Amino acid sequence: MGGLTDDPAFLATTFVVIDFEATTPKGYPAQPIEVAALALRYEQGAWTTAGRPFVSLIRPPAFAPVTPAVTAQTGLTPEQVRQAPSPAEALSALDLRFAAGKQYLLVAQHAATEANLIHNQREHCPALARIDLLDTIPFAKHVVPGLPNHKLDTLLAHFSIKQPADRHRAYADVDVTARVFIRLINAANEDAQISDLAALVKIAGRTAKCNMPAQGGLFDI
Repeated sequence: MGGLTDDPAFLATTFVVIDFEATTPKGYPAQPIEVAALALRYEQGAWTTAGRPFVSLIRPPAFAPVTPAVTAQTGLTPEQVRQAPSPAEALSALDLRFAAGKQYLLVAQHAATEANLIHNQREHCPALARIDLLDTIPFAKHVVPGLPNHKLDTLLAHFSIKQPADRHRAYADVDVTARVFIRLINAANEDAQISDLAALVKIAGRTAKCNMPAQGGLFDI
């Protein structure tokens, strides 16, 4: 290894892979029904997990029920989320995982989805809502440009990562996104254009909405 993974800023960062499952009620923003997060650090030439993974179902509001379409995609049913923690309970518990004074970046596939969900729930997770993101899609477009597309399933096939049986559940998607992210970091170490964390952020970064100036975020399209 070398380059990117020798950068002090990279080594000082905890990368938190995050994924939500959600309902999309008409006339309202998407409402989370499950969240998972996995914190990773690169230390002494290897990736390690920082603490236990976080996983929680989330009870949606009455205006955003789990529909048959959501069940068909995720396997989650209305009965499963009926007694789940509220958004305030689940997301405040996740928010407690982020220690003041430490450097974090969230990692997500199509990070705009996670960014919007987090921003809309920011009153429950103020620390989480101020963490910027890395999007594995533009990252993958840069380091593996020849693929027909850069959807998660395509990246799993490209990197020979087995499809999880419960694909489209939050933790299963976090686990395979983390595996993809590590493969992308490996590839980035061979790329002279990604010599440090700042270069990676320039390619794949997305500013958290809470951190955006009034005229828009630095990294957002």
